[in-house]
Amino acid sequence: MSTLENEREEKDTKPAPAAADDSDDAPRAKAAARDEDDEDKDEPTKASVLAPASVRPALQADAASAVAAEGPGLSILRNTLTIARRETKSYFDSLTAYVVIGGSTLALGIYFFLVQAGGFWQVDRASMTRLFEFLPWMLAVLVIPLTTMRAIADEKRSGTLELLITLPVRDSEVILGKYFAAVFMCLILLLTTFIYPVAMFVWPWRLGSLDWGPVWTGYLGLLLFSGAGVAVGMLFSALTESQIIAFFLTAFLLVVMQALGLVVETLPGALGDVIAFVSFQSRFAPFARGLLDTRAIIYFVSIGVICLLVAFRSLESRKWS
Repeated sequence: MSTLENEREEKDTKPAPAAADDSDDAPRAKAAARDEDDEDKDEPTKASVLAPASVRPALQADAASAVAAEGPGLSILRNTLTIARRETKSYFDSLTAYVVIGGSTLALGIYFFLVQAGGFWQVDRASMTRLFEFLPWMLAVLVIPLTTMRAIADEKRSGTLELLITLPVRDSEVILGKYFAAVFMCLILLLTTFIYPVAMFVWPWRLGSLDWGPVWTGYLGLLLFSGAGVAVGMLFSALTESQIIAFFLTAFLLVVMQALGLVVETLPGALGDVIAFVSFQSRFAPFARGLLDTRAIIYFVSIGVICLLVAFRSLESRKWS
């Protein structure tokens, strides 16, 4: 049988398109095409990733023209939010987010109600002190190291960092995008734990009259704690290609910074004041008591800025080698 005859036979056996459904599918197709166009507008780097190397300079020139048209400030914000959104989506595409949130919430419940001879029930007063005793340790030991260990280290190990740096985005936008995604993960965890005071003192149970002042300041302190801790994790993730090494270095340093607060009680005088100055626990303690300590706010913000600057320099150092 000739080639022409084979082609005719294939055309005859090929099923005809369902014309009756065109009227129903047309609006859906238009909506899908419109969504794809919107996505492409929000993620200008996607085309650059898929483009061959010979086309990337032209794409980068187009991106530079877009930056000049909309201004550098809007361009930095747009690229940072795009990277943060993609990084957050990657957390929920894996088991990381579910393990961190589910495991932390369960561990908090066990500590809150069962540990130390009955836990909350033995306190015999409306207080969330135990929550703010537990969460800083959970953030230092597990949550922050897990959410930051793969941020830069995994990009280096898999080789996607070299692809990422060819895109029309700055190194600072990469660092900030991944940083905000990790902080957002910690914020989701903190919001999940907020179920405890609401369920116990608002609805469905009313176990007493709770003073909400220390609760609000405590959560603000935990957010500042998370911001500084995530910056530490980003620093170690930028310094190594191994997620495991980044995890243990981050957990070790955060636990040491937290544990220094226990040493302060046994070291009065100038040495104790110096240790209290750098201890995460000592800086967080006023927030758990309902106080807004501006020195602690400046301390946590400073730790975050310094670690992000070092992480940025570490990422930028590849250009010097």
